[in-house]
Amino acid sequence: MEDIIKIMELLPHRYPILLVDRVISSTDNSIIGLKNVSFNEPHFQGHFPGHPIMPGVLIVEGMAQCAGVLMLSKIENPQSKLVFFASIDKVKFRKPVVPGDQLIYKIEITRFGGKVCKFKGVSSVNDEDVCEAEMVATVMDK
Repeated sequence: MEDIIKIMELLPHRYPILLVDRVISSTDNSIIGLKNVSFNEPHFQGHFPGHPIMPGVLIVEGMAQCAGVLMLSKIENPQSKLVFFASIDKVKFRKPVVPGDQLIYKIEITRFGGKVCKFKGVSSVNDEDVCEAEMVATVMDK
């Protein structure tokens, strides 16, 4: 289990863009991460004021960050690398995510070729899927 300090050692992201609070579990080809959604996050001031909904692109970004943690855990010298999106496909948003929700990211690698990784992500709240996507990311030197 990775806490926020270890996540920040791997990922360059910081508040308000760091969207993974904790890694619950991981294997060689999968990871489960968690994001506590708080009303204090700045996007809620402008995204549907009076009816706060987490922007879908941030849910997808959270899944990608979780995948980045998994990818970086599989390579040597991860502190000298960065993970970048290469593509996003088949994104579906099922339900809105609101303040107070606990967002669970479930990521599975479907193909890993050294510097390029294809993965599928599903986000859920209370065991109900809220978003899914297929993504490709690449690892590059800093």
